[in-house]
Amino acid sequence: MYVAVKGGEKAIDQAHSWLDETRRGDTSLPELTVAQIREQMGLAVDRVMTEGSLYDPELAALALKQASGDAIEAIFLLRAYRTTLPRFLSSLPVETGRMAIRRRISAAYKDLPGGQVLGPTYDYTHRLLDFTLLANGERPAAEPSEETVEDCPRVLDFLNYEGLIESPSLKSGASGSSNSAEPADLTRQPLDYPADRDLRLQALARGDEGFLLALAYSTQRGYGRNHPFAGEIRQGEVAVEIAPEELGFPVVIGDIQVTECDMINQFIGTETEAPRFTRGYGLAFGNSERKALAMALVDRALRARELGEDVVSPAQDEEFVLSHCDNLDSSGFVSHLKLPHYVDFQSELVLLRRLRKEFEKRRSGNRTPPADTGSGTGKEEGQSTDNESPDTQERRETKRA
Repeated sequence: MYVAVKGGEKAIDQAHSWLDETRRGDTSLPELTVAQIREQMGLAVDRVMTEGSLYDPELAALALKQASGDAIEAIFLLRAYRTTLPRFLSSLPVETGRMAIRRRISAAYKDLPGGQVLGPTYDYTHRLLDFTLLANGERPAAEPSEETVEDCPRVLDFLNYEGLIESPSLKSGASGSSNSAEPADLTRQPLDYPADRDLRLQALARGDEGFLLALAYSTQRGYGRNHPFAGEIRQGEVAVEIAPEELGFPVVIGDIQVTECDMINQFIGTETEAPRFTRGYGLAFGNSERKALAMALVDRALRARELGEDVVSPAQDEEFVLSHCDNLDSSGFVSHLKLPHYVDFQSELVLLRRLRKEFEKRRSGNRTPPADTGSGTGKEEGQSTDNESPDTQERRETKRA
């Protein structure tokens, strides 16, 4: 129960003004522009777009500026704006197999058609502070390469051709499948359990990267029976197509940058089916490789019941994962503790004081009186006390008789 806060409008306005002043910082320095954030803080922008469920680098950069770099606050702003947008129609499933590759690696195969394309990555840096950036130094531009990226077929297709990995399920909506069924929409209907894989993947895509990363780490430490191989990680641009009814054929409306991860996981088999590898899948906006990896691991862990495995760890518990992975839900529920709880606290305070009085009363009633020294205690010889044991009282009565 909350009580209304009256007379606080002026204080709130002053707090907003102070917040704007704090966000701006030293006015003697040039103000950070949205274009600078979009171009030079790309990884932060990509995370806000992914967890905000809206692909718009400029608006994501604006949200980061408004939130002073707080990613969760920026995600909140972007999702709130998203709710105001009209929905005209749905796009067709993006064909990531036709991606314009910027980065493509596989930890399962060393030599594969199309080769390993390292692309822009921190994987091979030394994690040492670059003080030339502190001095506003610019690195010399790399010479452009004349080599072109060859066609890059999916790595998992090689295993699928031999029957060594499960085929993408139409129901599950895994990578590479052409799902004919209408997928559920997490933004228009509440999450219910058990949830199909399409809803689970939507929730994971919007889920907090840190939470998913921790769960993914737990599956590799024995909490989920997961022994994964990064089958393929792709990053690049894919075309977004729509198919208006009046046209009857698909039309490309733009390109977006995505990161996709196909994870190869432990094999299973039954009495009627030969052992085979299983899949985990992750997809995120922009350059979000860590998020896609974690998402693929958790996706595979959540398929435990589907694959006949025992649910014994948190990452395999569908309700636990999906109910707590959204950072806005988590942040909102934790932050609501800052709201007035005056009535609740006063009721707890009254109850605590009453319990302490009852405790003191019981403790004082159970105290053993001091021994009789014969100096006059107000009790006659042979008079029993309430604290005497039954044996003592019996001996006293015998003595009196």
